[in-house]
Amino acid sequence: MFISEKTPSQFALAALATMLSVSVFVFPASAHEAPKGWNYPWACCANQDCQQVSAKAISERPNGYVVAATGEVIPYQDKRVKDSPDGEYHWCAHPSGIDAGHTICLFVPPKGF
Repeated sequence: MFISEKTPSQFALAALATMLSVSVFVFPASAHEAPKGWNYPWACCANQDCQQVSAKAISERPNGYVVAATGEVIPYQDKRVKDSPDGEYHWCAHPSGIDAGHTICLFVPPKGF
């Protein structure tokens, strides 16, 4: 069947299918939840890259937060540092591959939480 032979309802169905498939790419799925029910932001967690970590996993030095698992230092003013909504530490990093262990976001309890 040529395009010119399609009925108006076939065109409408094809247009609807195209719009739905495009919307999947325009509106990303929500990121996964922290243990206490809040959602990690999509920019921090494209899949399952975030996890709650103990206070012992993150330490503070004069130059920033130190991630014990990797030794990475995240400066205090770094855009990856976020206030933790639940007062716990959360570390978002790629679990494997080229950027394995590289911090995407670090949620820290606000001072005085």
